[in-house]
Amino acid sequence: MSLSTHVLDAARGRPAEDVRVRLERRDGAGYREIAAARTDADGRIRDWGGADLAAGTYRLVFDTAELSDFYPEVAVAFRIADPGQHYHVPLLLSPFAYSTYRGS
Repeated sequence: MSLSTHVLDAARGRPAEDVRVRLERRDGAGYREIAAARTDADGRIRDWGGADLAAGTYRLVFDTAELSDFYPEVAVAFRIADPGQHYHVPLLLSPFAYSTYRGS
């Protein structure tokens, strides 16, 4: 299974470089961090350092404080049903709104 993300800064019209993102997995007590990374010059994270991503519920927590005065962080929860598939979870951020979707 592979997971990637892409952060786009809509206010500046370009990828958001050097954004810290935590990958967390839900367990009985809530979410726990299993990996963290920073976006590259193209606003992407393609590698989570070998984190084992089995079927389950996860979330990406984006540290967006430097990009938005209103949203200091954005948490996007999603479910991995088939660990054999690739999952891409982009974030489009503007000062007072954000959107996400399952990409390809």
